[in-house]
Amino acid sequence: MHRKIRKVAVLGAGVMGAQIACHFANIGVEVLLLDMPPKELNTDEEKAGFSLNHPKVRNRIVNQMLAKTIKMTPAPLYLKSFAKRILTGNFEDDLYRIEDCDWVIEVIIENLEIKQKLYARIEEYRKPASLITSNTSGIPIGMLLEGRSDDFKQSFCGTHFFNPPRYLKLLEIIPSKYTSQEVIDFLTEFGERHLGKSVVICKDTPAFIANRIGVYSMMSVFHLMKEFDLSVEEIDKLTGPIIGRPKSATFRTCDVVGLDTLILVAQNLKKALVHDESKDVFEIPDFIQKLMENQWLGSKTGQGFYKKIKNEDGISEILSLNLSNFEYQTKQQIKFAEFETAKAIPHLKNRFKLLLKGEGKVSQFYRKLFLGLFAYVSNRIPETADEIYKIDDAICTGFAWEMGPFEIWDALGWKKTIPLMEELGYKPADWIYRMAENDLPFYQLKDGNKQFFEIGSQSYKTITGTEELVVLNNLRPTNSIWSNEGCSIIDLGDGIINLEFHTKMNTIGSEIIQGINKAIELAETEYKALIISNEGENFSAGANIGLVFMLAIEQELEELDLVVRTFQNTMLKLKYASVPVIAASHGMTLGGGCEVCMHCDKVIAHAETYMGLVELGVGVIPAGGGTKEFACRLSKEMVADDIRTNRFRDKFLTIGQAKVSTSGYEAFELGYLRKDADEVIVSRKHQLLYAKKTALLMCEKGYTPPLPTKDILVLGSEGLALVYSGADGMEVGNYISEYDKYLSIELGKVLSGGELSEPTEVSENYMLNLERIAFVKLCQQKKTMERMQSLLQKGTILRN
Repeated sequence: MHRKIRKVAVLGAGVMGAQIACHFANIGVEVLLLDMPPKELNTDEEKAGFSLNHPKVRNRIVNQMLAKTIKMTPAPLYLKSFAKRILTGNFEDDLYRIEDCDWVIEVIIENLEIKQKLYARIEEYRKPASLITSNTSGIPIGMLLEGRSDDFKQSFCGTHFFNPPRYLKLLEIIPSKYTSQEVIDFLTEFGERHLGKSVVICKDTPAFIANRIGVYSMMSVFHLMKEFDLSVEEIDKLTGPIIGRPKSATFRTCDVVGLDTLILVAQNLKKALVHDESKDVFEIPDFIQKLMENQWLGSKTGQGFYKKIKNEDGISEILSLNLSNFEYQTKQQIKFAEFETAKAIPHLKNRFKLLLKGEGKVSQFYRKLFLGLFAYVSNRIPETADEIYKIDDAICTGFAWEMGPFEIWDALGWKKTIPLMEELGYKPADWIYRMAENDLPFYQLKDGNKQFFEIGSQSYKTITGTEELVVLNNLRPTNSIWSNEGCSIIDLGDGIINLEFHTKMNTIGSEIIQGINKAIELAETEYKALIISNEGENFSAGANIGLVFMLAIEQELEELDLVVRTFQNTMLKLKYASVPVIAASHGMTLGGGCEVCMHCDKVIAHAETYMGLVELGVGVIPAGGGTKEFACRLSKEMVADDIRTNRFRDKFLTIGQAKVSTSGYEAFELGYLRKDADEVIVSRKHQLLYAKKTALLMCEKGYTPPLPTKDILVLGSEGLALVYSGADGMEVGNYISEYDKYLSIELGKVLSGGELSEPTEVSENYMLNLERIAFVKLCQQKKTMERMQSLLQKGTILRN
């Protein structure tokens, strides 16, 4: 079949259903969202004289749920306007509408009988061969199909999204024995390219892969914290970013997800896993039982392992639960000696070696946690999956781990760990012992591809679906052509090179400026095009202005001017390079990182790009060409006198309020991305490949670099009048401080082109001079230095 997904029905508008509907709306699909009609009127409906048959009453539940979902933080929609793509209705009146849907997704209560009754009704209306899937996470897929037609069975499987669906990348696909291979292949391709998911094909086993391994790991932590007498805060310190896991670690995650949800999964696993060698790990500890009895379930009940209060000064404070007396206490400052050494090790795989080798309580905790996990995942092959990479992919994308269990085990030299595992009472699977005879790694790189050890064939195979992808981590060892401490230039093949940042949070310093200049030089002399991208969590959190702060403190103004001038000149080299330059942004793309993108020929932005010029929060203005670029873009938009002042105000407020986009799509609305040049891609996995193909197309078309801009129309006194009146009003209304007013006026002067008497055309160099002079002037101000120092003392990465 040649399938197209134009319209999707989501049946069930609860927490997951409404969010899944929103994510399909994100990618431009028309969505039908249905739920139950009310059984009785509410007070407002009674006062209005409505009956149960009134249209507003019939769809009240689904509409309320959708409205609540749209207001959620983090937002489920890339843009709130995308909600217009969702049509609501109810099961009794509107189920027939699925007749023109290409995919029906069931997301109702986890009750087999209720689901089966709904499926019988679905068969009355669905068009033949249309996809039908369930988001179930607890009911065997095979049981759901009893009594269904052959066409239904062949078109059906589980599609398990993770919460929140927009942000967590895992999509588990669970076929039944009837599911056609065409359906599996289509959902895999659609899930990855269109929904931006990492798709993992799972076997129909309890909790599938991610929840089976993830909940096992969390339950292990519960038991080990008692054994090692560790507090809630100590556990979250041990199981957070230091080992490549989210900041929410263990107990903050429990509070967000809901303790009741986690325990329900654990209890179901305990019942279902008759032959699991570690099923006792899913036994609920006493302290968890007590929290359940108290209904301290986390965020949904206002308290769990943590509790947010207002202290005597009216300031919000987060307390942590003391499990010895079940009283909340002020958060403690947790320090582990092992962490100070570990934090100095930049690469996570090397950090594990240090954390597990000591003899202290921390290392003993880690050894039991990880060696137990390694044994557990080895025994889940082939029960949950036949391939090791599926377990790693599922846990990394479903629980946001930086490295999967087999990857961590590889990093430790897995064969060396077996005797210690046995000593601690953990026994890995038999295939591990067979594999140990040849001392082979779980993963290897070959010809730019990551390969896994396939147990069945006893050989290495390229991970399915990655053969054509461009992955920097795979190319770096063999294709690096230049590097320094902050960045690397990698040959992507076909005449395209990539500049990769790899500083902390990919902040921009002198080493990256050197790398940009080197990359442009190489691209112009030996290659066809340059891409700027990386595989870190963020594209760039901006320029680390610790150096700027030091120069400002010492009042080395000439040196400061030179630093800014060098950055500006580098941005101009990007803009006017003789070859195409493309930025592939993702995550935080702030300050200097945003300015890099704004000077490229094209930006291929990932949908999860959080872009903004945030300099005013530090006490300066964008001076790497960011303010100048806004002036350039504003100039092109000035089409009439009655519109241009509004456009000026919008651009001014975007920088003045340090607005950051909540998605790549919103970056267009804020003006950071250009509607006539830049693009958004939902699949992070395919982003660099698409950027490379785009670069080649630009070359094939015949690339001509832009000419230096000399006709930027600035408003002069007309713009300044708006700035002064607006700043005065904001100060009088106590919305901004006296110093913020001063900063706003300095920004306004630059964006207006200085104190010109009338609208005038100026050059880029003119605007860059204004930027630089204002920046250096602001760095001389005591309050700016105080802001910088305060942020530095808090350990904040400053963005410029």
